[in-house]
Amino acid sequence: MTPKNPYAATVAMLFAAVSWGSLFLVGKPVLSRLDPIWFTAVRYLLAAGGMTLLVVLFGQRPWAKLRAHWATLTGYGVLGYGFFGVLVLEGLKLSLPSHGAVLMATMPMTTILLRWLLDGHRPGWNVAGAAVLALSGVVLVSGVLGRTDGPPHMLLGDALTLLGTVGWVLYTRGAAKVPELSPLEYTGLTALAALPWQLLFAVGATVIGGIAAPTWQDLAPVGPHLLYIAAVPTVAAVVAFNFGVRQLGASHGTLFLNGVPVSALLMSVALGQHPAMQEWIGAALVIAALTLSTRTPAPARPVAAASTTRQDSVKTPTMGEAAVRCPAT
Repeated sequence: MTPKNPYAATVAMLFAAVSWGSLFLVGKPVLSRLDPIWFTAVRYLLAAGGMTLLVVLFGQRPWAKLRAHWATLTGYGVLGYGFFGVLVLEGLKLSLPSHGAVLMATMPMTTILLRWLLDGHRPGWNVAGAAVLALSGVVLVSGVLGRTDGPPHMLLGDALTLLGTVGWVLYTRGAAKVPELSPLEYTGLTALAALPWQLLFAVGATVIGGIAAPTWQDLAPVGPHLLYIAAVPTVAAVVAFNFGVRQLGASHGTLFLNGVPVSALLMSVALGQHPAMQEWIGAALVIAALTLSTRTPAPARPVAAASTTRQDSVKTPTMGEAAVRCPAT
């Protein structure tokens, strides 16, 4: 089917990629005042209004679906928004924004590898080569090969971010448990279902003395940052990405994830930061790997498989399908 408005869809996709890239730069100063656990809880508390509006306007009986699948949506919401959100922010606190953006862009490749490990869907040689290429890029950008001018705990931070991305990929696979939900409904309802538990976890960690509760003096200086993160990367970018995918298709939409690390690096330069040459090379390798993998034709499905139920057909989302539910952060 010919896209209704490919130009608007392209603009929407670029907006989403740039928004997700900006999250790492805008969020970095917030971490000097808020612990990642409270940062995540406040972020989704502020975004809850937008998420609610989205599912009401574009969902079909969302509250009935939330009641029917409350346990599943809560579990995957905590995994995706809590586990993923906290670890990525912990990684960002210890590392560089450009590193976080590049590591986010490896999620489609992680999806392919997990499908191989968990479901037995062995990728073709082209996809396997793309995975090696992406891993090489991550190694370069993370400083494993000897960069010494970054933060002292940069490697640990990158490892935490990478672990967090695995949580998000597992979260995207959870959509197969509720195939009657649209990508937008799954995104919004899991966020709303997980929010009470994120707040409870933050309060509990504060009560036992593990973290400090934010004060007004902490929140006021970074209030504009938090509002931006809640409104733009968390809500608006998801709407734009879903619109673009609906217009262009999931496989083409995946390509726009390549813009996340590029936009973060370019914004770093605009703000006066100077990424090392190996970071530029690493980002380029990741982008090349993702482009190669998304251009790899999917293997032909057996005729008998075409008669499977809709639920069976979504048990192992493709890389493009994972990208539909990938509001990078």
